Amino acid sequence: MHIQDFIQLTTNAVRSQRMRSFLTALGIAVGIGSVVLLTSLGEGLHRYMLAEFTQFGTNLIAINPGRVTTHGVSGALISNVRPLSIEDGQALKKISQVVDVVAVVQGNAAVKAGKKQRRTTVYGIDPAAPEVFKLQMAAGKFLPDDPPRAARSFAVLGSKVREELFGSGQVLGKRIRIGSERFRIIGSMESKGQMLGFDLDDAVWIPTAKALAMFNRESLMEIDVLYEEGSSADEVSEQIKKILIARHGSEDFTITTQEKMLDVLGNILNILTLAVGGLGGISLLVGGVGILTIMTIAVNERTNEIGLLRALGSEKNQILGIFLGEAVILASIGGLAGLVLGIGGAWLLGVLVPALPTHVSWTYVVAAELLAAVIGLLAGILPARRAAALKPVDALRSE
Repeated sequence: MHIQDFIQLTTNAVRSQRMRSFLTALGIAVGIGSVVLLTSLGEGLHRYMLAEFTQFGTNLIAINPGRVTTHGVSGALISNVRPLSIEDGQALKKISQVVDVVAVVQGNAAVKAGKKQRRTTVYGIDPAAPEVFKLQMAAGKFLPDDPPRAARSFAVLGSKVREELFGSGQVLGKRIRIGSERFRIIGSMESKGQMLGFDLDDAVWIPTAKALAMFNRESLMEIDVLYEEGSSADEVSEQIKKILIARHGSEDFTITTQEKMLDVLGNILNILTLAVGGLGGISLLVGGVGILTIMTIAVNERTNEIGLLRALGSEKNQILGIFLGEAVILASIGGLAGLVLGIGGAWLLGVLVPALPTHVSWTYVVAAELLAAVIGLLAGILPARRAAALKPVDALRSE
């Protein structure tokens, strides 16, 4: 059989039953579209989460009070262990690879300016925060480098707090009341956006010691260490551990490197993407069952044709190839249609719901297309083998 005859027989069989071919290809298209769309959502979430965690840089180490990593308890919950202090943070600056250190305290308080009042997040922070957390000033300057325990009552406003309390007016030099304490505004921040649900613009930044006194706390919530690019996070962590154990007498703190956190997060999100892709793969398998059903029906309907081809000298392998070719063509057409549905659906979701992160992963797209072709091939094997095994005389006699 010439290759032209083979292609003509295969394509004619698909065209002669347009509705049946359409419905079969549609089953594959829905499966491919589901895989592409769901993996786009998973990949979009993956990229969004990594971007959220890396917006402050990737060479950070966080130290929290208490051995809490095995319990999943917030570092802000202090047990009977020795609290982290401002002096602990100052001691860590002696490490040669450390660029700077920020001692952090977080609380919530009412902020009042004139007759306007707003309850917001208050961060007790060190002057090095802009460098460590990659913050930008919109006006004025950040907190001055005062002695840690004798810092002056200065405040820096997040962009949303500034707008709510002062509108577009001048804020530098104005006084506000935070809780029961009065502070002078010396700067305002550029918009930073949200991180994991925390609005960094709806915040006020004050010196760490002032925040400890305001919220009546003995311990810092966290110490963040910025180390030099190219330095080993594990080596810096070991030095941090030695210094703090020497100061505390035991390892009553938790060290978390951003590298390890991103590795764990990346693994979790990869599993999530595979899981949602697997859900779409179920639809693809259903489409494969559809191809199996249709090809079985086709063999029954075309028994006479098979007998005629065998009588004219067609080999079993050629009959097998014709039916397998039909199955692969149906799967390929469905795959291309599913590709359009999936990519188009991801684009449409991004337009209609901008807050929903989507990103088409071409790795999953190629994998889905190959899977569609393989499913079409596998689904066509049994019916094709049955067709090829028919005896020419028996096939010609069938009605």
